[in-house]
Amino acid sequence: MTVSPWKTRNQRERDREVKREAVLRVAARAFNEQGFHRTSLDDVAERLNVSKPTIYYYVKSKDDILFECVRIGLERIESASRAEHLSGGTGLDRLIALWTEYARIVTEDFGRCLILVGEDPLPAATRRELRAMKAKIDHRFRSVVEEGIADKSIRPCDPKLVAFAGAGALSWIARWYDPAGPLDVDTIVQQTVNLLVHGIVQRQPDALPSSRS
Repeated sequence: MTVSPWKTRNQRERDREVKREAVLRVAARAFNEQGFHRTSLDDVAERLNVSKPTIYYYVKSKDDILFECVRIGLERIESASRAEHLSGGTGLDRLIALWTEYARIVTEDFGRCLILVGEDPLPAATRRELRAMKAKIDHRFRSVVEEGIADKSIRPCDPKLVAFAGAGALSWIARWYDPAGPLDVDTIVQQTVNLLVHGIVQRQPDALPSSRS
């Protein structure tokens, strides 16, 4: 029996998806390093060692690339929030798990693009779609805090403020994280989440130190 040298339709589709993701990932890195407006499709093609027309086989435009990069970053966070919801434990346990995964995501190519570039350069309709996804994620953060307050694993507080403060602090990692730096991702994530949860005060056995003393 002669084996056909041509790939099956499923194999061709898988190959296309692999190559399309490579285009998106390389573009995300270029956007992160150079900025969206200073990056051209020629730059992306050069990094991939392909021609510019080849890029158009996988994406429609530079706007399309940015939309997909931001969407992937958001979908990764949303997926983490769904996994956290099924993980069990107290509200604080789930918040720590969610914050930990969020911090990891913003050190990766698509997560960094979400933070460093975001949806602002895109047309209004596209921005609305991505911001709706962001609102859903923010609502999930708040609901986990509310669950923690209800089960008394988190002290009474404003869930909206906690969600904003946590996401803001963790998002900033994307701006200063250096893969070649002295701290690895695990150390950065663990210590940052620990600071969010426990603060920097050295608690005493009997009482917290007063700011006046």
